[in-house]
Amino acid sequence: MSGLGDDLITITQRPDIVFAEGQGSWLTDEAGKRYLDLVQGWAVNSLGHCPALVTEALLRQSRRLVNPSPAYFNRPLLDLAARLVELSGLERVFLASSGAEANEGAVKLARRWGRQAKGGAHEIVGFDGGFHGRTLAMMSASGKPGWGELYAPMPAGFVKARFNDIASVERALSPRTAAVMIELVQGEAGVNLADRGFVRELRALTAERGVLLVVDEVQTGIGRCGHTFAHQLYDVEPDVMTLAKGLGGGAPLAALLCRERFNCFLPGDQGGTFCGNPLMAAVGLAVVDEVCRDGFLAGVRQRAEQLSAGLQAVTRDHGLLGERGAGLLRALVLPSDNAADVVAAAQALEPAGLLLNAPRPNLLRFMPALNIGDRDMDMALCLLRQALRTVLG
Repeated sequence: MSGLGDDLITITQRPDIVFAEGQGSWLTDEAGKRYLDLVQGWAVNSLGHCPALVTEALLRQSRRLVNPSPAYFNRPLLDLAARLVELSGLERVFLASSGAEANEGAVKLARRWGRQAKGGAHEIVGFDGGFHGRTLAMMSASGKPGWGELYAPMPAGFVKARFNDIASVERALSPRTAAVMIELVQGEAGVNLADRGFVRELRALTAERGVLLVVDEVQTGIGRCGHTFAHQLYDVEPDVMTLAKGLGGGAPLAALLCRERFNCFLPGDQGGTFCGNPLMAAVGLAVVDEVCRDGFLAGVRQRAEQLSAGLQAVTRDHGLLGERGAGLLRALVLPSDNAADVVAAAQALEPAGLLLNAPRPNLLRFMPALNIGDRDMDMALCLLRQALRTVLG
C-alpha cells in the first residue's frame, strides 16, 4: 500500500493531514478536525477560505467566458487593469498567474528599458534576504542563503546590496544597472521591515542615477499591510510594482504595473497562455473592490493592532524576544531554534488545532485572513499560548 503523497514529486515535508473543507479562518480535515488558519496559503486568502464573493465571481464568469486567449481583449481583463491603474497611479498593467512570473516580467521590462534608454544596462540590484520567486532568474534575484548554488549555473546579472544600508546600494550601482528591486517587508526572511529613511534615500538615489525602482508587493500588496499597497506606508512611489498572492484571494493571479514611460515591451516580447484570462481577472476585480475600500482597510488596521498587542503580551509572558510586522503580516521571535516544534504543537492541539508558519528556525510568521474576526483572533492567541507552553514550558 502506498503512503500519503507517494504519487507526488517531493518538494516539501507535509504533515499527514488531508484538508477537505475551508470556511473563513477555519480549515477542516478529512477526519473532521478543525484548524484555525493563520497561514492562509502564505498570505494568499485575503478574505479567508471559500468567500462567497470569490465563489460568485467564478461561477458568474465561468458561465460567460473562461479563456479566449491573451491575443484578444476581454472585459474583466480591461476592468481589473483600469482598477489597478486607478488605485496605484501607475499607468500600465500586465496580468499573470504567479508572483514569480510577475517579478520575472519586471526584470524583463527593466532590461528592455535599459537596452533602449541606458546603453544596454541590464543588472538588477537586489538585497540580502530578499525573496522574489522560484524560477531560476528569480532565485538569482533573491537573497536567500544557498540559492546561488542550488541549481548552478544560475542566470547572471543580479547584484546584492545590504537591506537598510544605502551605502551598500551606492556601491552596487554602476553604469550597467537597470533597476533596484526590493521587498519593503521581507516576508520569507522573517518579516524584516525596511527603514523609512532608507526607503526615502533609495527612492532619491534611484531617481538621481536614472535607474528603475521596482517594488515587489507580491506578499504585501492589496491590503496585507493595512493599506492598499505597502509603499504607501513609506510615502514613496515606485516606477514598477508587482502584485500576486492576495490579489486573487486564493485564485492564481498576479500583476506587473509600470509607469507609462517604461512601457517599452514590443509586441511578442512578453506574454503567457493564461495572462489576463477573464476567469481569474473577474475574481481579482471582486477581491480588489472589496479589500481596497477605506472601511475594510480600517478593519485590517484594527485587527493588526489586536494581533500586535496580543503578540506583545505573549512575548512578555513567555520570555520571548519580541514581535514585529506591518498590518496583518507579523512575526514572533523565539529565544531558541524551536519554531518548528511550536508549529507542530499548535497543529496537534485538541479539539481544535492552530496552523502557523515558521520561515526561520527561531521565528513564527502570522498571515491571517484580512477579515478575521476579533473572536477568532483572540482564540488564535489563546491556542498560540497553549502551543508555546507545550514547547517552552
